[in-house]
Amino acid sequence: MSLRRAILALTAAALACAAPSQAQVRLGGTYEEPAPTVDALPELEGVNIIDKLDSQVPLDATFRDESGRTVSFRDVLPKDRPAILQIGYLRCPMLCSLVMNALVRGIQGVDWTVGGQYDIISLSVNPSEGPELSDAKKAGYVAEYGRPQSAPGWHFLTGDEAQIRRVTEAVGFEYRLQENGEYSHAAAVFVLTPEGRLSRVLYGVKYQPTDLRMALLEASQGKIGTTLDRIILWCHIYDASAGGYVLLAMRVMQLGGALTLAVLGGGLGWFWWRESSARALAAPARVAQEPAR
Repeated sequence: MSLRRAILALTAAALACAAPSQAQVRLGGTYEEPAPTVDALPELEGVNIIDKLDSQVPLDATFRDESGRTVSFRDVLPKDRPAILQIGYLRCPMLCSLVMNALVRGIQGVDWTVGGQYDIISLSVNPSEGPELSDAKKAGYVAEYGRPQSAPGWHFLTGDEAQIRRVTEAVGFEYRLQENGEYSHAAAVFVLTPEGRLSRVLYGVKYQPTDLRMALLEASQGKIGTTLDRIILWCHIYDASAGGYVLLAMRVMQLGGALTLAVLGGGLGWFWWRESSARALAAPARVAQEPAR
């Protein structure tokens, strides 16, 4: 990258990162109260999400996709891009639909497209559900998303209890079958690396496009997005208590220092170049003015 382009990138990142002065500022707008926690809902008592960041999803776990084919988790996990894993069940009367609808609204605000820069994997915890229902659900959500070319990047999986448990335990998603036949569980989506490791958990029933973009960029280890995206991500850290990514003042200060050094270095280099060019032009003129001997 040329010096000029580096300075421009640093300047843009500094402006994007440094506008607020607080040590930690919610990315994408003012802070909003997070969705109700598990403890606030009696029907979810004893059901939680265990922190298992960087855990490996079992790639050999087998399921049926929406077309009825038997596939492994490895088959549906994209090899060159991250994936968002949503866990629930297809006949869920309330919470699962809230999560999935919120996810669709969130990704509609992201300029990256499902199937292009990332995939979505929806796993049902109900072993009685099958491909016919998952195929209908997929068609509905792809239509709501509004980008029909994204269909190959959506995967709706159903399967046996043992295989389901392998994935849910790997990412720390707890759930319980109630006496009325419904399942109780918490609200979150899981962001996976291309290798199938858990990179980030986004909690609640509202997913800001900025948080989704940051989480996907983080999971891809910088393989998607621009240089500016990566610099902005470096200025932020995910804070579950704030419900999203927050700005770190120390990193903004470091970025500002790097920008100052780049500007000073560029300015000194320009003056050095001007002086060297002036000397080079003056030398032939002095030679021409000297009297011949």
